[in-house]
Amino acid sequence: MEFGSVVQFLEDKTILITGATGFLAKILLEKILRVQPKVKKIYLLLRAADAKSASQRLQNEVIGKDLFRILKEKWGENLNSIVTKKIVLVPGDISYEDDLGVKDSNLREEMWSQLDVVVNLAATTNFDEGYDVALGINTMGAKHVLCFAKKCVRLKVLVHVSTAFVSGERAGLILETPYGVGDTLNGVCGLDIDEEKKLVDQKLNELQAEGATAEAIKDAMKDMGMERAKVYGWPNTYVFTKAMGEMLVGHLKEDLSVVIIRPTIVTSTYKEPFPGWVEGVRTIDSLAVGYGKGRLTCFLGDITGIVDVIPADMVVNAIIVAMVAHANRPSENAIYQVGSSVRNPMRYTNLQDCGFNYFTNKPWIGKDGKPVKVGRVKVLSSMASFHRYMAIRYLLLLKGLELANTAFCHYFEDKYSDLNRKIKYVMKLVELYRPYLFFRGVFDDLNTEKLRMAARENNLETDMFYFDPKTIDWEDYLTNVHFPGVVKYVFK
Repeated sequence: MEFGSVVQFLEDKTILITGATGFLAKILLEKILRVQPKVKKIYLLLRAADAKSASQRLQNEVIGKDLFRILKEKWGENLNSIVTKKIVLVPGDISYEDDLGVKDSNLREEMWSQLDVVVNLAATTNFDEGYDVALGINTMGAKHVLCFAKKCVRLKVLVHVSTAFVSGERAGLILETPYGVGDTLNGVCGLDIDEEKKLVDQKLNELQAEGATAEAIKDAMKDMGMERAKVYGWPNTYVFTKAMGEMLVGHLKEDLSVVIIRPTIVTSTYKEPFPGWVEGVRTIDSLAVGYGKGRLTCFLGDITGIVDVIPADMVVNAIIVAMVAHANRPSENAIYQVGSSVRNPMRYTNLQDCGFNYFTNKPWIGKDGKPVKVGRVKVLSSMASFHRYMAIRYLLLLKGLELANTAFCHYFEDKYSDLNRKIKYVMKLVELYRPYLFFRGVFDDLNTEKLRMAARENNLETDMFYFDPKTIDWEDYLTNVHFPGVVKYVFK
């Protein structure tokens, strides 16, 4: 695998990034602009009704973020002019079959004639997303982006970003292997993606004919997604629809150079543009937020189990290096799992210890102005023990409420209300993350390691495009980078 300078490759290139307001997409955009200001153009596809609303989204949800402060310091007043020259906003939606919903025919023709690279980062990552939405974006959207890319006469490579957890609940070493159309995790035959789309349309038509409310339709779609996923062995709608998206990309790519990137749990930036930037409540940050605010006092899982996390800037660097490595080089197995579980595993016990130490020394200040005291989370080792523990706590407080005299009644009512909220919060987390609480898989990254080795052998700018998890000291990262970042950017 021979390739040259990444910085030189990016010079004078024209790139399309879908899902432009998403977490990884913003980091990718910032990185390209920072390391190669001579990039020709970056087209950003974002959902918007028109150019004006697209421009508002760019300012409010992308450029206006703290993520871009290093660029603002570097370029000062020139930033806006550079953004105007380099960035082209494309109002559209990948769930639209016809040319990604791009209405401007001149803009479409321009992209088809000029694009060198397409990076598909558009996705809905909610585990229990409505099946109609998830299928439209994660599955059919992947197909639509591929079809659009195949019309680009100069295109060198398409990078499709998936997730390592398309593997479902598989244990052991999980390889970087592709999914064929119709493959399932449990051996059940009959998975037909076109048929899944027909089932969704049929269900929506039935609900609308019955006069169902928008809320009822949304709930029905959520239930349908989880049910269909479990039929074929996937634990939730998100990973099921992402797996089907991979199937379509692999099946329809023909001779186009396509790279599939499978990150594990993506966390805050490790180094660039600065340590600790994060946006939204990402998977393990649900635990951090709940714990730091005093709402998470017990949880279910294997405390010695591996939790595979990888900083966002490492994922973006892997995307860029893979893009360069596979430009005009089609491969049958250009799949890269970007994680840490094989080379530098972090365990739940590391997360627990670092969380306790951090929030003990730097407690969150609650609404009452007082620091929130945290203790050691009680970790339960099975669903049965978890349900017993929660039931006992619930019953004890109910008994206290019954026995309370008038003077203490309000005290117990407050306690009951508080515990009820905590129980609902914990139960929701457990239900969503149940498949991963006792996850026994580790993600092989042999292809990704070969990519790292090739980068070193080709004297690539490895200090600039680092993505080796072995360099991470987890205690230092969690304590001094990740938790401070979560508190600064996520806690409300």
